Amino acid sequence: MSITLTEQSLVFAAQSVAGQVRAHNEDAVLCCPELGLWAVADGMGGHQSGEVASALALQTLREVVGAGGDLLTAAQTANAAIIQAGQAAGGRRMGTTLVALQVAGGEFELAWVGDSRAYRVSAAGIEQLSRDHSWVQLMIDAGEMSVEEARQHPRRNIVIQCLGQAEQELEVGLLRGTLAAGELLLLCSDGLTGELSDEQIQHLCVEAETLDALVEQLIGLANQLGGKDNISCIVLGLSAPESPVIAARPRNFISRWLNSRKS
Repeated sequence: MSITLTEQSLVFAAQSVAGQVRAHNEDAVLCCPELGLWAVADGMGGHQSGEVASALALQTLREVVGAGGDLLTAAQTANAAIIQAGQAAGGRRMGTTLVALQVAGGEFELAWVGDSRAYRVSAAGIEQLSRDHSWVQLMIDAGEMSVEEARQHPRRNIVIQCLGQAEQELEVGLLRGTLAAGELLLLCSDGLTGELSDEQIQHLCVEAETLDALVEQLIGLANQLGGKDNISCIVLGLSAPESPVIAARPRNFISRWLNSRKS
């Protein structure tokens, strides 16, 4: 799928699956090209709670941005809506992480809460744009744990921020940047990053033939390596305006596309 920007077309692909272990998918994805808006939410609280929280977060996000609000306002409004929904359900605890992206003319704004992530990927490497709101990230920041140790730590799934926590002030991560030709943006839940290293993600991005194939391969490998959680991802990139649909490109187009920006 694609949308036309001023000089280039923004193309994207997305998928969300339950994984190999869990019976229900509490993740949700939003692809709203008419608003230049994409998001991934990873619900928490069990079936009928996590699913409600993630769906409500993305519904609210779309409504607020559609009415002209920014991502920070949308995240704060979604937080209040989830808290209210939990209270209306008899005090049921529910929450969700969120990573949301809005793109306009190659410029983008990123917002996140929790440990769902955003990456920038090119042939030259991979860069994590978001910063996890998690217990292990606090330990990394304090110099008490390495990134590799954090990947294996039994408390790696503990988040210190999410939408739906009434007992603490919401902290929303924000970042602005520019998406260049030859780069991909990846939004994903921790079901992907819990199984794949950054190096594995970057390798698949370079080797994939199309964005649809890339999403299939990312989720497929995460499932092969365990698929212990729900897995969701969205990939986006800029293509030439005269031929915006990457799926129609020749074999290994993404590799050449990414490499075209290497200096």
